[in-house]
Amino acid sequence: MTRQMSRYGIRAASVALLVAGTITGVYVGQNRQDQDELSRAASITNLDMAQSYAADMQLLKQRQNEHAAARSWQRQAEGQAATRAATEAKAAASKAKKIETRVIAAKKAEEARKKAIENGGPVPYDGPIPSSCSEYSGSRAIGCTLTLSAGFGLDQFPCLEKLWTKESGWNYKAANPSGAYGIPQALPGSKMASAGSDWKTSPATQIKWGLGYVKGRYSTPCGAWSYFQAHNNY
Repeated sequence: MTRQMSRYGIRAASVALLVAGTITGVYVGQNRQDQDELSRAASITNLDMAQSYAADMQLLKQRQNEHAAARSWQRQAEGQAATRAATEAKAAASKAKKIETRVIAAKKAEEARKKAIENGGPVPYDGPIPSSCSEYSGSRAIGCTLTLSAGFGLDQFPCLEKLWTKESGWNYKAANPSGAYGIPQALPGSKMASAGSDWKTSPATQIKWGLGYVKGRYSTPCGAWSYFQAHNNY
């Protein structure tokens, strides 16, 4: 009886140990599974955080680029505005200078006209005075520049312009049956060789000679123009 009870006790203990081992194995396996799941969850969470961080950084960089572009555009716009303002100011100053030049020239012309009337001499040109030689082109522009180089004022060129418009239309090839030639209608044309060998084809050479002729005989272009108006020649 005692042996039988002993065997039963051993068997019960064995069964108990087996059950306990099984239960422990189940718990251990469950614990490992739970740890694996926690590890995977942590990995997913870390990945999401990394992706979120990367997206935030990309958005931040985009905003910084936009702000930099806005600042660059603003600087460019300010620079363009400053350049435009400077150009407008320069144009205004140039316009004011031209007006001032015209006023001064007109005042001088009026004083010369009054003086000529008082002295009984030829009345100088009293029409519009150019502000600069840039108002003319072609042979007239050359003539205006050479008039100043010859020592005459800008107010004298309108007289010369009218004089030689009547004589030749400022055509350096203008020829007259009388033998007169060129812009100043030198008679004969070969006289102008004293100013240069290219007198037949050079407006500048013809104008230089003509200015010398006018200065020597009439003192000024306006003196020559006044004489022309009275005699239809000069």
